[in-house]
Amino acid sequence: MPAVNRITKPITHKGKKAILKKEPKLIEDAKEALCLKGNRTSQIVTDIMKDLYDLKKPNVQMMKQKNDILPFEDITPIEKFAFKYDASLFMIATHNKKRPHNLIMGRMYEHMLLDMIEFGVENYKGLKDFKVEKITSGIKPLLIFNGELFEICHEYGRIKNLLIDMFLREEVQKIRLQGLEHVLSFTAVENKILLRSYRILLKKSNTRTPRIELVEIGPHADLVCRRNKFASKDLFNRACRKPNALKILFYK
Repeated sequence: MPAVNRITKPITHKGKKAILKKEPKLIEDAKEALCLKGNRTSQIVTDIMKDLYDLKKPNVQMMKQKNDILPFEDITPIEKFAFKYDASLFMIATHNKKRPHNLIMGRMYEHMLLDMIEFGVENYKGLKDFKVEKITSGIKPLLIFNGELFEICHEYGRIKNLLIDMFLREEVQKIRLQGLEHVLSFTAVENKILLRSYRILLKKSNTRTPRIELVEIGPHADLVCRRNKFASKDLFNRACRKPNALKILFYK
């Protein structure tokens, strides 16, 4: 079926009204994400998706029921869910003998798939495994990307861009030091991305600048890069294009 026909146009007043709410804004709100389970999952992949759900709140919805979805074979069900719940990001937990503990992350553009990456979860420790004080719910994380692969490899560059989309909240113009509470660290090594999560502690020092300490709080996982489906260069550039009105507003 052609991509343009995947989403049925609304014919009722309620449906048309919902479309109006989804019209693009000059300055977008924080992107919403959906968390879904496939027909088969493992405890490991279910737990890590729940951890990421907790870190992403409140801009995320967890779907309770299992779904017969195989996004690399047919993305249509995900596009319909994303359209229905006005979500441009998604995570899917699946598990089978060939691809155990499988976590898929992806994003939409104009209600259709833009990028998607499949990770195998290894060396997992959850939020509950770290017996330390946790971060404030809904806090904006500081994202750190380590490793030259993010800069020199096209695939890792797109994964980095997707991860920024997944965990970035509203853009801010000023940062308050005391508001820096959470670090999400992604380290690129061959065929893996090492995910680590830390709470920032501000300690007294002999200067005006406090001493910084990091305490690991979870989740902790090695994400093995499996399959991916990335948009073409033209489509990706179109999705990243900023309206002229926003450029004028930014440079005023």
